[in-house]
Amino acid sequence: MTPPPPQTLTNAARLLAEGRTSSRELTEACLSSIDAHDRELRAFITVEHEAASRAADESDARRRDGAPRGVLDGLPVAVKDNLDVAGRVTTMGSALFRDHVPGRSAAVVDRLKEQGAVRLGATNLHEFALGVTTENPHFGICRNPWDTSRTPGGSSGGSAVAVAVGMSLASLGSDTSGSIRIPAAACGIVGLKPTYGRISSFGCYPEAWSLDHVGVLTSSVADAALLLDALSGHDPRVPSSLPLPGTTTLPELEDGRPLRIGIEEEFFFSGVDSAVGEVVHGTLEDLARAGAELVPVSLPSLSDATYALTVIDTSETTAFHDEQLRRYGDQYGEDVRRLVACGALTSAVDYLQAQQIRAVVRADFARTFSDVDVIASPTLPLRTPRVGETSVEVDGETRDRDAELMRLVGPSNLAGIPSVSVPCGMLEGMPVGMQLIGPALGEGAVLRAAAAVEALVPPRLSPTPSSPTSAPPRR
Repeated sequence: MTPPPPQTLTNAARLLAEGRTSSRELTEACLSSIDAHDRELRAFITVEHEAASRAADESDARRRDGAPRGVLDGLPVAVKDNLDVAGRVTTMGSALFRDHVPGRSAAVVDRLKEQGAVRLGATNLHEFALGVTTENPHFGICRNPWDTSRTPGGSSGGSAVAVAVGMSLASLGSDTSGSIRIPAAACGIVGLKPTYGRISSFGCYPEAWSLDHVGVLTSSVADAALLLDALSGHDPRVPSSLPLPGTTTLPELEDGRPLRIGIEEEFFFSGVDSAVGEVVHGTLEDLARAGAELVPVSLPSLSDATYALTVIDTSETTAFHDEQLRRYGDQYGEDVRRLVACGALTSAVDYLQAQQIRAVVRADFARTFSDVDVIASPTLPLRTPRVGETSVEVDGETRDRDAELMRLVGPSNLAGIPSVSVPCGMLEGMPVGMQLIGPALGEGAVLRAAAAVEALVPPRLSPTPSSPTSAPPRR
């Protein structure tokens, strides 16, 4: 029997406020799900059983005293293991950091604590967040709960799986070239990458400093808005942090104005698996029948966006890892070691030309958003790959798996603009995600559009993982 969908963050917050549940009950439900399924799914690297239970009891005591800390007080949340947690091992998914204990926490971890959220543990990721499958050679292969032979995507794969199965009410992740939206689409949940600098990246292990975004993975659009509003805001410790107050996107979901949705066919629907395209187009037609206006748009610079993103991402990654790789390269996984080495192949001329392309892409997006609220596309142009595949078939054509997984989600990283993946249907038992991209600081627009999609798509079923199997012990 298929279980009901996992509890949402917003519903759990309401039940807590009404005294109809407790943080201890919510936390125990998540920990029980972890204990039941995570030996097979490998969503977590570290589970904080005792600390989480203690934090839940402290939250319940605050509520009894009428003094909750914030909207997240008592809500169980998981944290990707490239976000520092003071006094607890933070591995970055790497053998090199297997025993690394930071002295201070990431900004978002501190904000969770300030809000009274219950931290469940650290989620699995592709090593150093440098990959799109979460096939981690050091802490286990993370698996998609809809079909454990398939990837959950990455690099925030563990964060997505935790939410999809109800191991956590929400998760934090990072996104440099799609690492939140790829697993959100593959696992059938919501994944939001906000505007660059909206959420502080302090304490997030860098991949590519001009592309790294911290964001959220949730069961619903309202959950994403709630979490974004709680975590966003200026952090003077990080030059990239925008000097702006936190967002207030949750009320914007009630805005009933008709949406103008841009449809860019030449890049965002080109080479897409025909069945995936049909699911996304079908949902767009439903949105039009519900009152949205579909507007054809053109962004010519996107033809060079993949090249520019690849050059900038690999160059900055290699610059950051260069000395560490030279000294400890034998402790890197093979795929990540090879990826970091590739960044040395690009020249300063390549990097500067890529930055020029980036400026044109930003200008193209800004021009387009003067006419539309958001741009819609498939999140992924292919069906969810199987674990271990390095090439995939798309309508009979063989393509590189990693390039395909990143192809449609990369441009919004390059431009630093907000983007969300929201479930828009199912295809042969696997979720399909729709990507919605908005203008800089336009989180409200993308979440409002995502909420419109969510309202049209039947409530998702919850994946039913198979019985736990033997696996290496976790910390």
